[in-house]
Amino acid sequence: MTDALSLGESPAAQLRAYVLALLMVAAATLAGLLIAPRWGNSGVDLLYLPAVLAAASFAGLGPALLSALASALAYNFFFTAPQLSFHIDNPNDVVTVIVLFAVALVTSQLAASVRRQARRADAHAARNATIAGLARRLLACTSGAEIAAVGTAEIGTVFSCNAALVSDAGTAPAAVQLTPADLAVAALVLEKGEPAGRGLDRAVPSEWQFHPVRSGGEVLAAFGLARDDGVPPVRADQLQLLDNLLDQLALALERDRAETEARELGRVRERDHVRAVLLSSIGQDLGPPLKAIGDAARALRRSGGAGKALAAGIGAEAVKIEQYLTNLLALGPGDDSQPITAGDLVIDLFRHEVRRAGEAVHLTPREFALLAELAKHRGRVLSHGWLLRTIWGPAHEKQIDYLRVAIRALRQKLEVIPSAPSLIVNEPAVGYRLALPAG
Repeated sequence: MTDALSLGESPAAQLRAYVLALLMVAAATLAGLLIAPRWGNSGVDLLYLPAVLAAASFAGLGPALLSALASALAYNFFFTAPQLSFHIDNPNDVVTVIVLFAVALVTSQLAASVRRQARRADAHAARNATIAGLARRLLACTSGAEIAAVGTAEIGTVFSCNAALVSDAGTAPAAVQLTPADLAVAALVLEKGEPAGRGLDRAVPSEWQFHPVRSGGEVLAAFGLARDDGVPPVRADQLQLLDNLLDQLALALERDRAETEARELGRVRERDHVRAVLLSSIGQDLGPPLKAIGDAARALRRSGGAGKALAAGIGAEAVKIEQYLTNLLALGPGDDSQPITAGDLVIDLFRHEVRRAGEAVHLTPREFALLAELAKHRGRVLSHGWLLRTIWGPAHEKQIDYLRVAIRALRQKLEVIPSAPSLIVNEPAVGYRLALPAG
């Protein structure tokens, strides 16, 4: 796939093309010098047209123009009187040289145009094949981690450079080590939705060049590219191909997110169903025995005797257990079904929905999990370690940059002024809290 992307030729290749054009003119001149003594100069000028056509077809417009000019000069120098001089005595020879140059010029333009069209068609075909190949490989992926691994490997191979994907799930592949400056650039791309990094207009201290991975108007991730030699990883003529490849990656990530959300919703519904059945079973199984114990304790107290105090204690404990059971039965889905409201923001933990001013706010599963954890403990400061262990797992307890990227994404979607957050508040060196009333 990389050969098809090398549409721009190196300086060495361009120099070879110009030398080849001059060699073809020299060959035509040599042939003319061999023919002219026997048959004259009348048909020699036609020998230069194949050289011009060949230069235009195989080397491009620049070498073809050089070939046209060199052909006119060579014909003038070797085949018009006085020979071995650029001076022309015969007016007919002047016309011949001018016509030769004009014909060579027009021919070179036409041949070079055909060559450009052919190369453009080849480039489009190669680009479409590259995009289709990536889409086919991504379609076979079954998880977000696999999508990230395949996407970075394939796109990195296409552009012959290192590749990384930064999202709220972390950085993939895990072997890529990004500096804090690199992660800051990635967070900027996630927030602004504009490319940033080495070789772009936005001057930032990073060896990586990051591009947004979009789905609609939402930025799902930041895709980073970097070369070991420090050269900008993507040329201007390759940006359209990169955008098309990132669109395929965004489709795969969006598909995985939708599947993940569907699985998570199914698990929540199954969990709530199991909990409701379990609580109902507990109420049916323990309710009658507790009532029987309470009735027996009351009967013992009424009968008097030495066991009256013991019966009173048993009755009191039975009442407590019955109250605990009542409270337990009340802990159904209705607890989470009460949305948390702050101004025009509504967080519905039970339905996995977030709305602002009546409009749904689309969050990734990890973003929603982070918001839900903050909402469950609203008003309290949750430490960085707590949030990382709960949302990302114990293995990522020290990866504070993951948390910062996710918090930045949440603020961008939920805060009225993301640069001056009033909803998700940072407690320096401690953690974050959701500034909502507890009631």
